[in-house]
Amino acid sequence: MKTLPAAAAAVLTAVTVGVPRPAPTDVHPDTYVVSRAPGVLPEGLAVTASGTMYVTSSATGAVYRGDTRRAGLRPFLAPGADGRTSAAGVRVDRRGRVLVAGWTTGTLFVYAPDGTLLARRAAAPGAALNDLAVTEDAVYVTDSATGTVWRAGLTGGRVGALVPWVGPDDFPAVPVFLNGIVVDPSGRVALVAEQGGERLFRVDLADRSVTEVEVSGGRMGADGLLLEGDRLYGVVNEPDGAGGTRFLVNLARLDQELRTAQVVDRSRPVGIQRSPTSVARDAGRLLWVDSQLFATTPAPPFTVTEVPGLR
Repeated sequence: MKTLPAAAAAVLTAVTVGVPRPAPTDVHPDTYVVSRAPGVLPEGLAVTASGTMYVTSSATGAVYRGDTRRAGLRPFLAPGADGRTSAAGVRVDRRGRVLVAGWTTGTLFVYAPDGTLLARRAAAPGAALNDLAVTEDAVYVTDSATGTVWRAGLTGGRVGALVPWVGPDDFPAVPVFLNGIVVDPSGRVALVAEQGGERLFRVDLADRSVTEVEVSGGRMGADGLLLEGDRLYGVVNEPDGAGGTRFLVNLARLDQELRTAQVVDRSRPVGIQRSPTSVARDAGRLLWVDSQLFATTPAPPFTVTEVPGLR
């Protein structure tokens, strides 16, 4: 999801047409090319159970789509269309609708599987919508600029207005930069990461109370989050010991009430030139986005790759 600090530049996205696509196979590539155009800076990632992959561009607002059995993605939503000048988090709900968090516009965009715009819901002026989590009846979106978690109802096929569900004063201390968010299968509890402040929060979505999760063994002030049972994965960055920054995925074990998290494993780290942001499950492996947001000179191709050394 959108990373601290924000880095985006408006560019044109080149679309290659007329090139035959290879048929899908049962062999899954370990690297996917999101785009070969300059300046795309991919960020958000969603992978459905059927293997459809969606990737957003923080720089242009474009959304790309592909099949995890093919190595290349194609444009799904054009850059700048519908006012999406920058896109961060992306999720697919049970109806197959594609939900996109608009970073610079503070707007939630909802699309049909064919790319038709179904809804556009704006938060308050100055909001920077980052990551999102979908339940049976709602979508919850982190706002990095104001320290708010927004909610829009998803009932009867309709998308409700975005309303502030948890505000900055509801947290134990005003958050620095809210980023990753996940919701447990019951739809009652959200875990929200504060990047920069290196804290993880537990939000009771019914009474809107917020407490800090006790984290041990490593960092969980994550960018993208992934929750699977009692396993919480988080894309984190940390000093590399040589004055630079490295990026990795930490795996934490949660207690039954989601009040404590112990980091028990980690991926092999990668350098700042790749700057991974989001993590998603594809069957027996994990994928992440090589955003290049912090790269000295971002250069195509922009890719999604397997997380090294962790499943």
